[in-house]
Amino acid sequence: MAYLQITLDISEQNRAAAAAVYQKYKAPFLSTIDGAVSKELLVRAEDVQVLHGFKTAKQAEAYLGSELFTADVVEALKPYLNSAPDVRIYTVA
Repeated sequence: MAYLQITLDISEQNRAAAAAVYQKYKAPFLSTIDGAVSKELLVRAEDVQVLHGFKTAKQAEAYLGSELFTADVVEALKPYLNSAPDVRIYTVA
């Protein structure tokens, strides 16, 4: 099991719109991305995180280059980002 954690700097007033992007692409992520197991939206006062579960770290890395991620999700989120996202991949020990 592996996790792809993407931390997003999104202002409070743009969080509802960013959450709508998350909702729009959750089902396509789970149904079309190889190895996708889960996707959760975590909201904190300082940022928003999207935690993606995969069967392997290699599949998490592959998702970052997928058309769904680069052409759809990234483009939809761009207007709401205050800075570049922090992207990390973790492997379950």
